[in-house]
Amino acid sequence: MGGSAVLAIDQGTTNTKAVLVAADGAVLATGSAPVALSTPQPGWAEQDADDIWQSVLHAISRCLATAAPVDIVGIALSTQRESVVGWNELGKAVGPVIGWQDVRTSAWCSTLPPSVDTLVRERTGLRVDAMFSAPKLHWLLEHAQADHVGTVDSWLIHRLTGCREHLTDAGNASRTLLYDVLDLDWSTSLLEAFDVPRSVLPEVRASNGGFGTTSGVPGLRDGIPIVAVLADSHAAMYGQGCTQAGMIKATYGTGSSVMTPVDSFVADGCTLAWLTDKPLYALEGNIVSSGAALAWTTELLGLPDVGALVELAATVPDAGGVVLVPAFAGLGAPHWDRNARAALTGMSSATTRAHVARACVDAVAHQICDITDTIASSGTTPRRLRADGGATVSDLLMQTQADLLGHPVEAADVAEISALGTAELAWTTLGETTAWATTRTTRLYEPTLAPEPRATRRTHWAEAVAAVRTP
Repeated sequence: MGGSAVLAIDQGTTNTKAVLVAADGAVLATGSAPVALSTPQPGWAEQDADDIWQSVLHAISRCLATAAPVDIVGIALSTQRESVVGWNELGKAVGPVIGWQDVRTSAWCSTLPPSVDTLVRERTGLRVDAMFSAPKLHWLLEHAQADHVGTVDSWLIHRLTGCREHLTDAGNASRTLLYDVLDLDWSTSLLEAFDVPRSVLPEVRASNGGFGTTSGVPGLRDGIPIVAVLADSHAAMYGQGCTQAGMIKATYGTGSSVMTPVDSFVADGCTLAWLTDKPLYALEGNIVSSGAALAWTTELLGLPDVGALVELAATVPDAGGVVLVPAFAGLGAPHWDRNARAALTGMSSATTRAHVARACVDAVAHQICDITDTIASSGTTPRRLRADGGATVSDLLMQTQADLLGHPVEAADVAEISALGTAELAWTTLGETTAWATTRTTRLYEPTLAPEPRATRRTHWAEAVAAVRTP
C-alpha cells in the first residue's frame, strides 16, 4: 500500500468528479462522469437522484482505476447547492431532483407576504427567490410522499453511509432559507412560513463535524469517515484561500457565484460559507446564466462547442456595440428580477456572428462586475478577483474580466478547485497543516482597457439590463 489520500467527491450540475488528494495538496488521480439535466417544462430543471448517485460511483471507479495503491483515510464532499431531493424510508428517491436553476415556484414565491422576505433576510442573509431550496421543498412535499428531504449533499451522505445517516453541513443548510445562520439551527418560524416540517429535514452539523462512515459503496472499504462537507461554491472559496475581506472569488459554472468573506453577518446578500470552530460569513451574488449563456450562444450560432465560440469571439476587437443580456430565467444578483427576459441588442448591418459571440463573452464578465460593484458599494474594497471553474480556461474571458473590472484577475491553474477546497478542510480536520493556495500556480491578467472605454461598455451594459427589466 502506498501513502494516504483523501477522496474528494465534487458533485456539480453537469458532472461529478472524484479526486484523490495527498496531504500536501497533490492530485494523485481523477475521474469524472456526466450528469444529465432535463427541462420537462419551460423554467423547470430536473435531474434523476439515482443518476446522480451512479455518477458518483462511476467517477470513483474511474479515479481509482488510474491511481496507484493508496490508503483512503477520509472522504471529502462538495456538492451543487439549493437543489433538493426527497426519498422514502427505504432510501428510494420519490421524485426528481429539482435543480437550483428551476423557477417553477416563482409565482408562488410572489404570493408570500413581505414579512416572510423580511424574516428570511434577517435570519439567513438571503431573500425569497425560486432559486433557493425552501420553495422547492414546499413544492416537492406537495407532490411526493417523502419521508426525508434535503439538498444533494444529504442525499449523497445517505447513500455513502448505506442509507444510515440523514445529515447536512451548515453551509448547505444556509442556502435553504430555512436555517438560521445566527442561531445555527433550523428556524421554527421559517419552517412554518414555507410549510416544511422539521421531522423530514437532516440534522445539521459543522462543515468538518463528521458525517458517518462508508458502508456498501462499490470500490471503497467500509468504515471510511466522511470528514468534511462543503457546498461547491463555498469549497471553491476555501480552495482559493479567500478567508479575508477584500479577497473575492468567482466560480464560473453553469451559473456563477461571486463571494467575499465578511467579518460579521449582514442581513442582505450574505451567506454562511462554512462552520468549523466558528462560522465564516460571506457576501455573495448568484448569477443564473454564465456557462449556460455560452452554451446557448454556441447552439444559436451553429458552432460545435464553446471553445469554437470563444475562438470566433477573439477574431474581433470588441462586440461592435452588440449587447447580450442572458436573462433566460430572469436575472439573479444584484438585480433579482425573475420577470426579466433575455435580449440581444445593438445590432446593425455590420454585425457579424463574431460580434454576437463576443457579446456573450462580455455578458459573462459584465454580470461578475455587477456583483463586485455591489460588494464595493457595501464598503468592502475589492483588491483582485480569484477565478475558478471551467470557463476560466479562456484567456479571452479572463482578460475581458480584468478589463471590465479594472482590477487584476488570478485564474486558478487547476480544474478541481472545489474538490481541493473540501479536501483541504478534510486534511486540516485530520491534523495536517495546509496552505495549498499559497503554493498553487495561477495565471494573472492585468487590466489593459483605459477607464473611458471601460465606463462606456459598462454603461451600455447597464442600459441593456434596464431595458429588459420589468417596470
